[in-house]
Amino acid sequence: MEASTERERLALERERQEILEELEHLQQILRESEVKVDLEEGDPDLHEREKNMSLVQTLEARLQSIERALRAIELGVYGICERCGQRIDPERLEAKPDATLCLACQREAERLARRGLQKE
Repeated sequence: MEASTERERLALERERQEILEELEHLQQILRESEVKVDLEEGDPDLHEREKNMSLVQTLEARLQSIERALRAIELGVYGICERCGQRIDPERLEAKPDATLCLACQREAERLARRGLQKE
């Protein structure tokens, strides 16, 4: 394994562990707040619970992305764009170690996603 890939693997594993710890903490808060929440509109506990649930969803999506990148490292395909098969720029991987698309394909995916959202 290249030194840069090893460095990125370690960074991904560190971030994965941090996310798991944060998820555990948030899930504990959600369990504890389950009983306390008053379903009245404007209840600050309800707002806080919704905010925490949203954060859990965001962290779970990030965790999936990290785990996909770690699997790519194990399979020896890390740094290869899933869409076009070209190498992902090392600077992009350094900035976003879980990137699975090269910058051009990422831009195209975002453009198509925006376009899809506009049709709804």
